[in-house]
Amino acid sequence: MGFITVKIIDIIDIIVVALILFQLYRVIKGTNALRIVIGIIIFYIIWILVKILNMELLSMILGQVIGVGVIALIVVFQQEIRRFLLVLGTRYSQGRKTFLGRLFKSGHSSDIGLEWIDPVTDACRDMAETKTGALIVIARSVNLTPIIERGERIDAVISAPLIKSIFFKNSPLHDGASVIVNERIKAAKCVLPSTEKEVPLEFGMRHRAALGMSEATDALIIVVSEERGTISIARKGHVRQDLTPVQLRSHLRRVLSK
Repeated sequence: MGFITVKIIDIIDIIVVALILFQLYRVIKGTNALRIVIGIIIFYIIWILVKILNMELLSMILGQVIGVGVIALIVVFQQEIRRFLLVLGTRYSQGRKTFLGRLFKSGHSSDIGLEWIDPVTDACRDMAETKTGALIVIARSVNLTPIIERGERIDAVISAPLIKSIFFKNSPLHDGASVIVNERIKAAKCVLPSTEKEVPLEFGMRHRAALGMSEATDALIIVVSEERGTISIARKGHVRQDLTPVQLRSHLRRVLSK
């Protein structure tokens, strides 16, 4: 019996599979899907043991279940598969934009076109002081048309008074999220997908919706807590909490100028 030969293509194969499994784990971590995957792995191990023990009848039955199970998995994990593909597509899009931005970088200021950040920050500061709940989505490369179409169209110039009036407690538009696209408020009262991950107890529906939106898209989502009067921002499936208006402004400018 000779030594096992390892080729370069084998190493590449292992690395690619490991990266795919790691990204898949990041998508399903903290959700019920992770428990289902563990159950599937246990079932598969049992099937292998049955085959090793030459239990032909049981092996045939389990093999048939696994064969049909592939279709069932696509149905069960359709949301996770969609989220996984969105993560890959978003990473590719962001990487391409970063590369092209560095390649064609000019001497113009990165603050050009970001003047609207100040009224957004001012509105969030005032709403936090009065404990007015708010949810603001800032679109980036992923198209948010399906989210916008489920809300109330506005297409207005961004201003602090307008944002505060939208989220005023007696306003018919205060429920749901406002969506900003290309420096304009495109819609209000939009429904966002909620996360399926386990979240801290202090997270309300707005934080869960912001986290779910950040998992499905590359958008930035600002949350003003109605209970605590704090400002948070969700991005890439993570939430930064208890931001000051200065920190919020700085974070928005840094991320959006890339």
